[in-house]
Amino acid sequence: MEKIFSDILKDFLQENNLTQVAFAKRIGVKQSQVSEWLKGKAKPGYDILRNMSISFNVSADYFLGIKDMY
Repeated sequence: MEKIFSDILKDFLQENNLTQVAFAKRIGVKQSQVSEWLKGKAKPGYDILRNMSISFNVSADYFLGIKDMY
């Protein structure tokens, strides 16, 4: 079964012991934006997805649900 972005992000935050605030600061967005993603109300655009990948050294494919983190 394919995971949706909100579930992928929720798992990522838990596995890395990150709060929404810490994650948001690291990628340059507001905590409220991360909250919207976790609720499934929005998804990050290209530039933010790129920042997520670079900031955490994780393939964008992971956040897109295409492949596992490693």
